[in-house]
Amino acid sequence: MSRIILVRHAQASFLEPNYDKLCATGEVQARMLGEYWARRGVFFGRACSGPRVRQVRTARMVEEAYRKLGREFPELAVMNEFDEYPGEAVLKAGLPRVLDKSQGVRDLHRAFESAKDSDERKRSFQQMFEAVIGMWVSGELVVDDVESWQDFCARVDRGIATIVNSEAPADDSLVFTSGGPIGVAMRRALHLSHADTLQLTWMSRNASFTEFLSSGDRFTLSTFNAHPHIEDEPLLTYR
Repeated sequence: MSRIILVRHAQASFLEPNYDKLCATGEVQARMLGEYWARRGVFFGRACSGPRVRQVRTARMVEEAYRKLGREFPELAVMNEFDEYPGEAVLKAGLPRVLDKSQGVRDLHRAFESAKDSDERKRSFQQMFEAVIGMWVSGELVVDDVESWQDFCARVDRGIATIVNSEAPADDSLVFTSGGPIGVAMRRALHLSHADTLQLTWMSRNASFTEFLSSGDRFTLSTFNAHPHIEDEPLLTYR
């Protein structure tokens, strides 16, 4: 029996020109995760990350916390299979078409455009984003020349299979990724529908970890969305 732990990246720079970098809160979250594990003597046989800056940076900050406390941490490998789904590309290409045919999305877009403060802007954007991505996942919205949801799920499944098949018995693996791949792993373990898988992706907190147990053909969920290293409410974020 071996463990595979998927970590959602720490908080990135939501609604900034470059989303793909950790914000100040994200840096704190990632450091706290590394310190939490290192102080408890939690060790991993391998560590890998998706290719995004926010994913790799989270991994490096966890590694840094281990090193500062005199603990060993495995060499980090980058695996493209654990990249996030192309949400930004879907929104950019698909939103104009969705606005033409969905009054609900038009209302959400109007609320986003007229938001009076940062919190309202973030909240209205998330609602609009979820609506458009939901249409894409269901097949109602097709975006040409962009990886489909089905292809995304197949890609993540290949990454999980690579880790499962290459693990030695009781060799714990750590994967730094995003909410989408974590949802796909949950789908693999719990045999979820695509719609239910997407709903789970919205629940994953920044710098939380989800643990699976693997043995032979079995891939079982052990813990979902854990964040014992974060006790301060302002540090519990979803975006």
